[in-house]
Amino acid sequence: METLPNPGRDNLDQDQLDRLLAWLDPDRNKAGVLYEWIRRRLIKIFMCRGSPISEELADLTINRVARKLPEIQSSYTGDPARYFCGVAHNIFRESLRTDKPPAVMQPARVPADEDEERRFACLEKCIEKLAEIERDLVIAYYQEEKHAKIDHRKKLAEQLGVGLNALRIRAHRIRERLHDCAEDCLGAKG
Repeated sequence: METLPNPGRDNLDQDQLDRLLAWLDPDRNKAGVLYEWIRRRLIKIFMCRGSPISEELADLTINRVARKLPEIQSSYTGDPARYFCGVAHNIFRESLRTDKPPAVMQPARVPADEDEERRFACLEKCIEKLAEIERDLVIAYYQEEKHAKIDHRKKLAEQLGVGLNALRIRAHRIRERLHDCAEDCLGAKG
């Protein structure tokens, strides 16, 4: 799988920057102001989508547009800022593919007593019965605390390409199945 280029390593040369600024506006001062506005807007777009590397992705977007400019400059009509947003959308999707979260491990836990140990053993068996994707989802869903939990769930929903409500419903359904499975397991052992 291809990784995203390093924007620091792939900086624009002076000719590419000059061409980009001329495309944005014939007046170099106005072009500089527009360039900075577009960059801030791109950073905000990436931040709103939960990217931890918003500035790097914004720079990568600008670099990619500048490199593509010789091909599109004569035929593109409309606001250049919209073109940047389209490229940013593609770069964000690429970043999701290349920046996969690490595999989630179940936390180690020491049961307090025999009953709790039995409940924990049943829950572990039930979790193992889940499909891998469901197991990873439910474990990831219940990570973090307080506000970090909210941010984590937003990122998780975005990575899965679903809305927060859809994520909540999926997690709830998996949790209900785990609950029923654990109750059955405890009933069979009791």
